[in-house]
Amino acid sequence: MGKQKQGDKEGQQTTKGRDPWSRTGLPKQGDKEGQQTTKGRDPWSRTGLPKQGDKEGLQTTKGRDPWSRTGLPDIPIMKAQLRIQTCQRVKGAEQETSKEEVKERRQKMARSMSKDLATDWMILEAVRDPGVQFVSGLSDVKAIVGQPAELVCKLSSDSCDGAWYKDGRKLSPADGVTLAKDGACHKLTIDSCQEKDSGKYRFEADGRKTEAMIIVEDPPRFDPDDLDKFSKHVIVKAGQNASFKMPFVGREPMKVQWFKEGEELQDDTNIRLENTASHSRLLLSKCQRKDGGEIKIKVKNDFGTLEAVSKLIVLDKPTPPQGPVEVVESSASCIEMKWRPPKDDGGSPVQGYTLERQQVGRNTWKKLGEIPAAPGYRDTDVDHGRKYCYRIRAVTKEGVSDPMETPDVTAGTKEYPGPPASPKVVSAFSDHIDLTWSAPTNTGGTRILGYNLEKRKRGSNLWSQVNPTDEPIQEKKYRVKDVIAGMAYEFRVSAINMSGVGEPSIPCDFVTARDPKKPPGTVKDLRVTDSTYTTLTLAWNKPSEEEGVQDEAKGYLVEIRPAESQDWQRCNTNPLTMTTFTVKGLKSMGMYWVRVIATNEGGEGVPQDLDNYIIAMPPPDVIWLKDNMPVSKRVTISNAEGTSQILIPTSDRCDTGVYTVIIKNIVGQETFSVEIRVTDDPKPPGPVELEENVRGTVTVNWEPSPDEKRDDHLHYLVTKRDSSKQTWGTVADRLFNNKCTVCNIMPGREYHFRVYAKNDMGMSEPSESPTWGTTRKREKFAVSMPELRPCNFQSVPSFLVPLKMHMAPQGYECYMSCAVTGNPRPHVTWYRNNVSLNTNTNYYISNTCGVCSMLILRVGPKDEGDYTVMAENSLGRA
Repeated sequence: MGKQKQGDKEGQQTTKGRDPWSRTGLPKQGDKEGQQTTKGRDPWSRTGLPKQGDKEGLQTTKGRDPWSRTGLPDIPIMKAQLRIQTCQRVKGAEQETSKEEVKERRQKMARSMSKDLATDWMILEAVRDPGVQFVSGLSDVKAIVGQPAELVCKLSSDSCDGAWYKDGRKLSPADGVTLAKDGACHKLTIDSCQEKDSGKYRFEADGRKTEAMIIVEDPPRFDPDDLDKFSKHVIVKAGQNASFKMPFVGREPMKVQWFKEGEELQDDTNIRLENTASHSRLLLSKCQRKDGGEIKIKVKNDFGTLEAVSKLIVLDKPTPPQGPVEVVESSASCIEMKWRPPKDDGGSPVQGYTLERQQVGRNTWKKLGEIPAAPGYRDTDVDHGRKYCYRIRAVTKEGVSDPMETPDVTAGTKEYPGPPASPKVVSAFSDHIDLTWSAPTNTGGTRILGYNLEKRKRGSNLWSQVNPTDEPIQEKKYRVKDVIAGMAYEFRVSAINMSGVGEPSIPCDFVTARDPKKPPGTVKDLRVTDSTYTTLTLAWNKPSEEEGVQDEAKGYLVEIRPAESQDWQRCNTNPLTMTTFTVKGLKSMGMYWVRVIATNEGGEGVPQDLDNYIIAMPPPDVIWLKDNMPVSKRVTISNAEGTSQILIPTSDRCDTGVYTVIIKNIVGQETFSVEIRVTDDPKPPGPVELEENVRGTVTVNWEPSPDEKRDDHLHYLVTKRDSSKQTWGTVADRLFNNKCTVCNIMPGREYHFRVYAKNDMGMSEPSESPTWGTTRKREKFAVSMPELRPCNFQSVPSFLVPLKMHMAPQGYECYMSCAVTGNPRPHVTWYRNNVSLNTNTNYYISNTCGVCSMLILRVGPKDEGDYTVMAENSLGRA
């Protein structure tokens, strides 16, 4: 009782996914459908609850606390409903049974219900409270000695307390740690970490625990005040000692290194290093100017590296001023000169210079006193024509440098300046020309006062000054406006100093007074005419001219670029005037890109590149063959500029064949073939004979043309004329054999036949046949009635003329024919290798009066095979 009957379909559906006959109502193992209804729960656990973190399982129990004691599906309610239904069925059955049976049934039902209630209570007891869970656990922490460290975890319940442990020992505030609880968060804080605080920490609550490590590191460290003091520059004078000291803390062992300008220092005569556990000291004795620079200390242990930088400045007297001395002016009344400051000022700025002067020929030096820091002096106390020598010393806060002596300087001697550099043309127009130049290297001992500019026309020997005589040009540039459009000029310039006008410069190149030209266009037909492993010869044509757009090219520039590079290299410095050039010095088998640029006075045009890269290698070898054999010696072969030509001076029929050109080099080869046919109008066929093999037909036979063996394209044309007509009609064309069967020969008529030989060039003269048949003489009409006999003209198909074997060259035509008879007229089918050809458009098939023919227009390898002709009518086949 209380169980569902087997076969009760409705009851089974209400417990879908569970065994309705089991005592627990849980799904059976392997019951896929039952497992789907309890998705998110372990169907084989006693509680059937979803696992922790199983989001999908929580969704299936929406509306209930999955962790509560009543979170099970309503199994007891379902069973109560089943028991009610069962009791209703039993009550209805009591009316039809005896009291004993009713009593027995009620006892069974009671026992069953007690067992079910006991099972339900066991299932409910199996649902246990999961307890407190960790929402977030502890994480490892790294801290430096003296810095704080903190461990934090969070529980799922605010009301739960816990305990902290370090390396298995329970912690309390007396252990120097701070333990705090903020709701569900539990925190452990160490205000100042020490090495003893390193270890494994654990937090336990309600039987659950989480662990983490605190790692206390002790890297090298500098005190901020000590670091600030160390970073200040150390300034000492030459010969004094310099000292650097740096305290530090950190776990032993520590490695200390000192560096000067990036180079590590070691104990030496003037270097001493002192290292202790708490500081390091660098002592530099008897410092020199070269010892100055950046000083760096580097401290390293297992936890890190630390650096500090300072600077050492060693003060000393400056080095002498730098020469050579530039004499700005050397006249009868003064000597003015300039020099350069000392290369090394000794660490202090130059405050001034002291000068001494000696008249050449005397032993005494006269002090001229101190001058400001500007490196220059003008001596006005000189005698005309005398020579003087000067000593110059630099003065700084640290002392006076060694002297620099000047060469002898003469006062008042005339010395003209040297020639300036040749003038350069900046731009040229029809109304002016702009020039520029450089000052002369030899000024003559005095400053340059100006320049004179001269010009000369092409073809003239007379130089004329451009600027007025009393107005020297002050700048090193000038615009010449006194020019005639279209005239060519050259220019030179002279420098002027206190002594006068110096020598003129070298004249510049002729320049024409005209508006600037337009750059030229691109060169045409750029090509490679020859090549070797190291050279490449190019040729091209001049670019076209277009007024106002591109002017005539005056020269050409050739550039190459290796395939592995992106930079173009110019092969010629000066523009070429020729339209051919040989590039030399190439790398054997190297790949290069080549281009040519046209240029003129207006600039460079657009580069013209070769269509493809080239390889530095000789041109390929060219070989000509005829029918795979070398050509005869009378054939002329010429190779030039990427082309190859074959010339047959006087062709003959023997020159017919397939000519092949082979082009090859070390990379590979390429071939190309062409067929050459040498032919002429054919000669006529031989004598023609006629014979009758079949009644009503005539077979025309003839001797072949003498040209048949030498011309495989030669074929024949047969025409006829009977006595009733005056015109000739074609009987058969494109015959490659020497006979032809003519049908429809009427008795009583005379027939004449002509046979022509034909080829690609034309047709021969005809060969005439003898007359066939005679004209019937008229006789008196008499009717003779023969005896009537039944006649049967029907016959099985048969071949009068069979097929024969054909051998045709590839690419040529092939003509096949045969003769067939039969009544009724047979249907003829052509086969190749047992495949019908009647519907194949590549074959031309005809059947005229029993003569069956097939023409293959162009023979290929696919046409090779066995050809069969089948004739068939209602009586049979052949």
